[in-house]
Amino acid sequence: MFMAPDPGLVRLRISLRAVLGIGLAVTLSECAGLSLPASITGGLTALLALFTVGDATVRGQAVTTALLPAVGFPVLALAAFLHAVPTVRDAVWLAVVLGGVYARRWGPRGHALGIFAFMTFFITQFLHAVPAQLPQLYAAMTLSLAASSAVRFGVWCVERRTPAPVAPAPPTGRGLARPTTRQAFQATAACAFAIAAGQVLSHERWYWAVGTAWWIFVNTSSRGETLVRGFRRVLGTVIGIAVGLVIAVPLDGAAAPTAGLVALCVFGIFYAAAVSYTWMMLAVTVMAGLLYGLLGVLDPGLLLLRVLETGAGALGAVLAVLLVLPVTTHATTDAWIGRALHCVHACTSEAAARLAGSPSADPARHVAELEALLGRVRLSLAPLVHPLAPLRARRARARQVIELLDRCAREVRGLASVAADPDASHDARLVAACRRVEAAVEALTGPAAARAGSQLPVAAAHAAGGEQALTHLHGLEQALKALAVPLRSRTVPLA
Repeated sequence: MFMAPDPGLVRLRISLRAVLGIGLAVTLSECAGLSLPASITGGLTALLALFTVGDATVRGQAVTTALLPAVGFPVLALAAFLHAVPTVRDAVWLAVVLGGVYARRWGPRGHALGIFAFMTFFITQFLHAVPAQLPQLYAAMTLSLAASSAVRFGVWCVERRTPAPVAPAPPTGRGLARPTTRQAFQATAACAFAIAAGQVLSHERWYWAVGTAWWIFVNTSSRGETLVRGFRRVLGTVIGIAVGLVIAVPLDGAAAPTAGLVALCVFGIFYAAAVSYTWMMLAVTVMAGLLYGLLGVLDPGLLLLRVLETGAGALGAVLAVLLVLPVTTHATTDAWIGRALHCVHACTSEAAARLAGSPSADPARHVAELEALLGRVRLSLAPLVHPLAPLRARRARARQVIELLDRCAREVRGLASVAADPDASHDARLVAACRRVEAAVEALTGPAAARAGSQLPVAAAHAAGGEQALTHLHGLEQALKALAVPLRSRTVPLA
């Protein structure tokens, strides 16, 4: 709960870089004589640019960052001009929601541009920006993107040595079955509910409910994932409010300590994002309270309202995934597990070809893909392994699946490493073992998967004396055979 691995200290470096980039953006805005709302806009722009842009290459990240103003500037102008026309404003924001989620079908770039468009509209509501402020807001956005880009791509380009992990594409579909299309309608329905419920709670701070509903749909693909994410968002917000009452309220907007704590919150957002949505939301909530303190509007009542608005947004998301084009956790989980097993198959096939002497075969290229797919499996199974999950038998099965897939990943990594060794090539026993693993995967994922428990080939025993490849293949066979137990029956879904 409090510790998570950070290989190569990548998360630490990215978090420290975010503090540097956002700090530079705000400093430039202040030095340029821009207003406090403009400086806050600049800081949030830099945060979004560093947080949401996740293309596979540094060049791709630079292009996406350069495109952010193309969606941000028009949305900012629309939001500022429509303050006086609430009905039209709400309709336009829902159109931004629909388009922003739909854009995820174009991969990381569409994902980042969609988030930036939505958050630009949100920031305008947060600051109550009006048309007269647009020149300063545009200047702040431009300065901040330049500053954060200089840090990200020049001063401290972490991705140049450590490529950013790219999330695997969601299972494909057509029409309303396509994940991005389905989620676009779900998110729009959730945000429509959040607008109505949020305005009942407050005519001034209603937008927090909309922000909650939107962010719950980021990186989720089933109703179970959405429910768990909503719970974690509310929990993180409640804890953050408690911390804000102790820290942000007494500060009363004092500039120096507030700036230091905001920097700490920025670090927490980036450092916790990959491992704990609850802790990330705690940092976001405390940062929002500190910014309200700078604007001179913070009080305990506002923090309580923040909790209520978050609850309204989470409720909207829950209703949307239950009522609008719902997709079960089982269907999503089954798809991700199948893709992970096919990736194991591909890696083993490449290893067999490499061991048979093919110089072009490269099992290592599938290892990173397998790690990303296992991340999606864990996310999809999160509703079942959650401590509050009521179905203990399914929770145990879900944990067993995760453990066995992790074991498969360890053996695949070891196999890829051994296959890269020229001395391991041309061993007929290794090639035969690879074929048995391929057959085991086919038994789990093919049409006869329901009877896989009785059809999986039994691993042959091999001496472990220095024969690392055989050891890895033996372990992989055993893990795949064990997976047949929780996966063997399609009539009793895992989730």
